[in-house]
Amino acid sequence: MKSIKILTVLILALIGFNSCEKDELVFTAQEQGEFTFTNTFLAQYILTSTASANIGERFTWTSVNFDVPTAVSYDLQGSISGDFTDMTVIGSTSGNDIAVTIGKLMSMATTAGLDNDPNTENPNTGQLFFRLRAYAGNDAIETLSSVQSLTVVLPEIVDTGGSGITVSNWGVVGSAYNDWGNAGLDGAFYSTNNPDVIVSYVTLLAGAMKFRLDNDWTTNYGDNGADGTLEEGGADIVVTAGTYKITVDTNAKTYTMEPYAWGIVGSAYNDWGNAGPDAKLYYDYTTDTFKVGVKLLDGAMKFRFNNDWTTNYGDTGADGSLDEGGDDIIVTAGHYNITFDLNNGEYSIESAEVLGIVGSAYNDWGNGGPDFSLTQVSPDIYVGDIATLIGGAMKFRVNNDWTTNYGDTGADGVLDAGGDDIVVTAGKYRVRIDLTDGSYTLNKIQ
Repeated sequence: MKSIKILTVLILALIGFNSCEKDELVFTAQEQGEFTFTNTFLAQYILTSTASANIGERFTWTSVNFDVPTAVSYDLQGSISGDFTDMTVIGSTSGNDIAVTIGKLMSMATTAGLDNDPNTENPNTGQLFFRLRAYAGNDAIETLSSVQSLTVVLPEIVDTGGSGITVSNWGVVGSAYNDWGNAGLDGAFYSTNNPDVIVSYVTLLAGAMKFRLDNDWTTNYGDNGADGTLEEGGADIVVTAGTYKITVDTNAKTYTMEPYAWGIVGSAYNDWGNAGPDAKLYYDYTTDTFKVGVKLLDGAMKFRFNNDWTTNYGDTGADGSLDEGGDDIIVTAGHYNITFDLNNGEYSIESAEVLGIVGSAYNDWGNGGPDFSLTQVSPDIYVGDIATLIGGAMKFRVNNDWTTNYGDTGADGVLDAGGDDIVVTAGKYRVRIDLTDGSYTLNKIQ
């Protein structure tokens, strides 16, 4: 009986061997560390909140060959400790690159304890660790890349542009803002003259929201009972669509929300409100002012609050000073950057190159109306929300004209002068361009 069992095992082994040989399914995998990242890394990465939406590093690699007829997938893993016992998956793809934003690197750095504590040695410099996991066949085979460390720096001096206002590490997250974090970073909060009070100026969709720390769910607050009091891990806060000023007292754990939108109205823009909403002004924390990039017609304009005449400003005397209920401001046709400074009671209207969205996805390549204007909120940063696009293609161009236009050849998130059309699906988007590195983001929030 024993000899029969041994013979049976030998026969099965031979059958299995012949079957594998016939089908040529030879499962071979590269050993850990045999494949590496192919991009060039910097000596150090300076992380600032003003550039949080920019790409901090784009990890690239060559494909792994497992010699099996199935697709290979890749996970980019991050670690603070370096031994990956605290491993988190940064992103997954079947391609050969994954981009990591500066905001994500900042979140990891903050978790690592890089908090600018002056009582510790080199408090603002440290290392983050990354590796790649390649796998196929429902995780049946896998291999890991070598570990790559990144030296990151959180600058001790925060650039406030002279306003004294800084970006808080709290943010607005939700279906009302960024699809619960799936569509870009949380809405920013800013410091005030009260160290416990922060403020955010956001345009929201109808939906729900919460407040969280460092674009991460470890610490988040909602409102049980909708009474204006925050509870850690509390219920979602339901909101209606609109532009709001949100004020949070981080010590008292309370918050308020109020409709808050300054805009341009007039015969020079929207026929005094009869031809659409006012041109929304965006908050610039570096100057503590509100700004808009806009195309104006020959005519007159004023500033008003919440698309209503209850509170409006003109300029009696045409001296650049704001006067509540003052005279109309006369303008000539052109493209302008307009700054509204309530703190000093001033405004400015300057001729400018205004970037806008054009395409089959927005205005039939300019045949269906003006481009969707973006606003320059700091020297190289342009923003726009909320742009409603249809499925199709788009580009960015200057002053509703094709002389200067940008596309994206290679679809790598970097603008190219005269580049290829950018293909988009229908939805509502928050748009951001950073001319310091030519990057752009189209965050689809609905």
